[in-house]
Amino acid sequence: MAHEPDGQEREQWPTVRLSRLLRRWWEEAGSPPGGTRPTQQALASRLGIDQTTLSRYLNPKHASTAPPRVVEALHAQLRAPAAELARARELCRAALEENSRQVTAGNGPALTGATGAANGTGGRGSPGRLRFRWALPTLVAAVMLAFVAGVVVRGQYASPPRAAAEDAAGAVPLSGASIEWPLLMKRKEDQFTRARALQHLLMAHGYEVKADGFFGDETQDAVMDFQRRHTLPSDGKVGKDTWPALVRTVGPGADGHAVLALQELLHNTGLGGTEVSGEFTAATAEDLRFFQSRHGLRPTGRADVDTWLALLVFQRPPAGTPAYQRSTGPHGVQLPPMGA
Repeated sequence: MAHEPDGQEREQWPTVRLSRLLRRWWEEAGSPPGGTRPTQQALASRLGIDQTTLSRYLNPKHASTAPPRVVEALHAQLRAPAAELARARELCRAALEENSRQVTAGNGPALTGATGAANGTGGRGSPGRLRFRWALPTLVAAVMLAFVAGVVVRGQYASPPRAAAEDAAGAVPLSGASIEWPLLMKRKEDQFTRARALQHLLMAHGYEVKADGFFGDETQDAVMDFQRRHTLPSDGKVGKDTWPALVRTVGPGADGHAVLALQELLHNTGLGGTEVSGEFTAATAEDLRFFQSRHGLRPTGRADVDTWLALLVFQRPPAGTPAYQRSTGPHGVQLPPMGA
């Protein structure tokens, strides 16, 4: 039976405590004589994030964990007390670590500070943090069994390195678990960030599609043509064979649709605050290194095949259908020319 949190338990969650602190900063921003508190819309614009994301960071009742860069920017923008920055950083670290533990607790690809926090639950029915707490005895027992079977485990992980092509198209071990490329195919409904990333990647290869999240005939035709050109099964489905051929290694100084795809995915991992601009800035590299560190990848600040795989898997569901600006793309970003 799922354990339901009471009010006192929930108040101790790091994400809630951080959100309460950030909201107080915002509410008190206009307190000094002559001071004017910025609207959330204006503040979100200064931070380079959308207003909906900011409102989750500032709402203790439906809290979402603000990433370190956003916490520090809020402290500076709202001129909060200098002594409280260290406390905010500590709460931010605790909240992100708690979210990461949900992954290792066997709950599948965790939503890092996202939907579970937004609706007060960490999954179906019970908060993620509490689910981890109740699962701890099971985890301890599992660790002991794994230790006893150490010879077998070592044998599995001491297998010869796979060929580069296998690594590109296969699964990557993250926090002790294997993940696989998501499968996208033609559907009527909006497939959100993953589909938009696919469409941006297709545009990076010169295809004229719209990055609207809808996998329709236009996107399917482009996928099938791409598959034929790369001697892949031409079924119009994007999975373990097609994704590795589509993604590109991008890093500082890069720009265009491949960078837009990366930033879309990075912004929607639950870290929030990644500017979707199409330019691989120092801030993008910093956010990417943070994501890589949290998911057991080398923090290079460059998106290689393994990083793309992790980004595509660790996506949070949208809180609601976003009102895309079809002419410019999501977040009001002016899309670069085709093939950029």
